[in-house]
Amino acid sequence: MTLHGQGTGRFDLWAPEAETVTLVAAGRKHPMSRRAGDAAGNEGWWTAADAPAGEEVDYGYLLDAETTPLPDPRSRRQPRGVHDLSRTFDPSVHSWKDARWRGRQLAGAVIYELHLGTFTSEGTLEAASERLGYLSELGIDFVELLPVNGFDGTHNWGYDGVLWYAVHEAYGGPAAYQKFVDAAHAAGIGVIQDVVYNHLGPSGNYLPRFGPYLLPGEGNTWGDSVNLDGPGSDTVRGYILDNAGMWLRDYHVDGLRLDAVHAFKDARAMRLLEELGALAGTVSAETGRPVSMIAESDLNDPRLVYPRNVNGYGLAGQWSDDFHHAVHANVTGESDGYYRDFTTLGALAKVLQRGFFHDGTYSSFRGRHHGRPIDPALVGPAALVVCNQNHDQIGNRAAGDRPSQTLGYGQLALAAVATLMCPFTPMLFMGEEFGASTPWQFFTSFADTKLGEATAVGRVKEFEQMGWDPATVPDPQDPRTFTRSKLNWPEADDGDHARLLALYRRLISLRRANPQLVRAGFAGTTVEFSERDKWLVLHRGGLCIAFNFSAVARPVPVSGSALLLATDDDIVPTPGNGAEGLQLPPYSAAVVA
Repeated sequence: MTLHGQGTGRFDLWAPEAETVTLVAAGRKHPMSRRAGDAAGNEGWWTAADAPAGEEVDYGYLLDAETTPLPDPRSRRQPRGVHDLSRTFDPSVHSWKDARWRGRQLAGAVIYELHLGTFTSEGTLEAASERLGYLSELGIDFVELLPVNGFDGTHNWGYDGVLWYAVHEAYGGPAAYQKFVDAAHAAGIGVIQDVVYNHLGPSGNYLPRFGPYLLPGEGNTWGDSVNLDGPGSDTVRGYILDNAGMWLRDYHVDGLRLDAVHAFKDARAMRLLEELGALAGTVSAETGRPVSMIAESDLNDPRLVYPRNVNGYGLAGQWSDDFHHAVHANVTGESDGYYRDFTTLGALAKVLQRGFFHDGTYSSFRGRHHGRPIDPALVGPAALVVCNQNHDQIGNRAAGDRPSQTLGYGQLALAAVATLMCPFTPMLFMGEEFGASTPWQFFTSFADTKLGEATAVGRVKEFEQMGWDPATVPDPQDPRTFTRSKLNWPEADDGDHARLLALYRRLISLRRANPQLVRAGFAGTTVEFSERDKWLVLHRGGLCIAFNFSAVARPVPVSGSALLLATDDDIVPTPGNGAEGLQLPPYSAAVVA
């Protein structure tokens, strides 16, 4: 069934409320005419019969009496920024070299989240390509790129995007993006693109001038909600689905990370998330390669990853913040804000065995009950993407400080073992693997100084519930906030940085060599722990993973004879109570077969 209308001409435009529309292309004006609607409700489309064909041109649209052309809502390039003219781009010109690439399944994979602007000093797709060999050696299966869509300014996290079809020019633009994906596939690495369909940024958002893309007054945390179920929403949903299809088809990406789907306001019987899940299946059938849709969700609702034939949405995965909170609270001792419910080893044990901590339980941070249990008959642990660091959990701290800036090697190693030996799909945040000493802070580069000041004030207010000192919040508009967030790659070869990197490599190699770690379902995971002595043992796939979360040495009952990995050289087997055991130094972990 066709849910939306779409232009058939090169410059066709949806502007249902306009009285007149003029295409400005290559410096000439081309009056557009309204296309007749059809029985499926495809109305409001305009076309230009004499539009230029073939050559690359800069173009925009004049609506009614406006005198300044607006960029195309489906613009593929914005060479002079989101307030200026669009430029055509033909994705079919690229000669793909990835015909032998068969893709990657999410189950068994390790994901590496990175922000192009701060991953390298150059901050470009080309420079990131030069690090793919390093990531391959590390054992990474997917890189997950923070949003690359068009935003106002030179640098930004990407979640203030306003032109979803464009690739930010400072990163290299769309042609460079295609080359990056080709290079990633050649290195044996899949690409997951982070996309934002729940809101638009505050500067350069011209979509409401064209049509009912947003629902004024129906806001979420970041502004007006996208129109997913109101009048005109057929075409708005088509705009989103076409965008998702663009990444999967024109850019050969292997999956999409769907930002904050809990912010969708969608009351239609067929939810947008289900349509996105179906799209993944369609493209997978077309290409013969797996396509993974991964939702970021604060809902703890497993229906996101249940199959569509049991009324689920059929997504491949969803982020699980509960894992992060439980690991972080037990490693760092932080207990403010949303960490309050996760400070016990019992919380971590529950997450390891059942996926969610809040599965219908009372959430003190929310002041209400939250979540629902996962049915292990419908989905396996690999559908949960987990981490001990990510862009949100670092960048949304007051000072954007990483755990490596305050914790020692032992605690960082504990978090690494918990993440990479867990039954879920692990994700690393760039630099985590070598304990990067650089922060990762919130940065913007809005040309509007008043908007920049308002953004800075808003950031300070966000941290009240977490008990963080607002005086430590850096100015997002200060260029130094951006530059200090760039990784310092030379430190990866020094001291404890190199030691931690070697541990991450060994853990990923061990995970890959023991597929039973990810093949077994929830029933294949059991946990023992002592809340008093702060030790925990995870039993998974014939392996025992032992942790000492305390500041003193502890004997830990572990059955098994082969010590596969130890985070501390002083870990040695000790007899105890008729069974083998381990004497674990403070803040250490071991893997035993």
